[in-house]
Amino acid sequence: MPDHCTSCGKADANLKACEACKLVKYCGVECQVAHRPAHKKACTEKAKELFDEKLYAQPPMKDECPICMIPLPCHEDECTYMSCCGKIICIGCRYCLPHEYCPFCNTAAPHSHEESIKRLSERIENYDPHAMVVLSSFHRNGWHGLPVDQSKAIELLQRACELGSAAGHCHLGSTYRLGNGAEIDMKKAVHNFQIAAMMGNMSARKLLGCIELENGNLQHGMKHLMIAANSGLKVALDVIKQGFKRGLVTKEEFEKTLRGYQDALEETKSEQRDRAAAIIQAGQSE
Repeated sequence: MPDHCTSCGKADANLKACEACKLVKYCGVECQVAHRPAHKKACTEKAKELFDEKLYAQPPMKDECPICMIPLPCHEDECTYMSCCGKIICIGCRYCLPHEYCPFCNTAAPHSHEESIKRLSERIENYDPHAMVVLSSFHRNGWHGLPVDQSKAIELLQRACELGSAAGHCHLGSTYRLGNGAEIDMKKAVHNFQIAAMMGNMSARKLLGCIELENGNLQHGMKHLMIAANSGLKVALDVIKQGFKRGLVTKEEFEKTLRGYQDALEETKSEQRDRAAAIIQAGQSE
């Protein structure tokens, strides 16, 4: 049985739903435009409801380290991108196995800045968004012999985002939030953080929480931070603890988040990763 156009009432089996809210259907663009004034408020409210469902949904499953097959930690600093094969491996497999060769593809490690940049450039030619994010950090910070070039860094991040990189969106969001090579634009920052968060990037999720708290949206801010803490991000858990002390988080919410955080740590734990963390900490303290 055909539906009826919300605007003109015409029966049609091929009506198209409003893309924003999915609540109503129209037989064409003219009817949709004509009905817009009457539909705008309900559409906006429903569209926000649908977006919030996606934004606060359970994060996707974590990728696994291709060497040990244990889920990767949620923090970028605990993972390493291999420019030879494009794999992202955990610090346990990177630091507790011989450094001279890639533990995945057995390619010899680069012996110069030029070789590192060449490998990244080759990966970028093959549309590898992770390589784009890494090289953007070189340009942003002037690493590996490259001059500081914020415009190039932003260009690489934008290309990574076009290829669906959560890390790319997170770093681009930080660029707009801090004004690194671009004017501060919180609307663009939040937009990129939201995309990254929905893709499972917990650093972006934490930043969204902090922005909401700064804007006085305490409930939304804590909700973001609880999701991040449940995925194993300690800095988010620390904020939740303070929120609990201030009465912004209930005892039940805090205990549930703490259990989720502990479960996430257990899921990503290994002896190799613990040894690698100790090696890194010892090197930083010297």
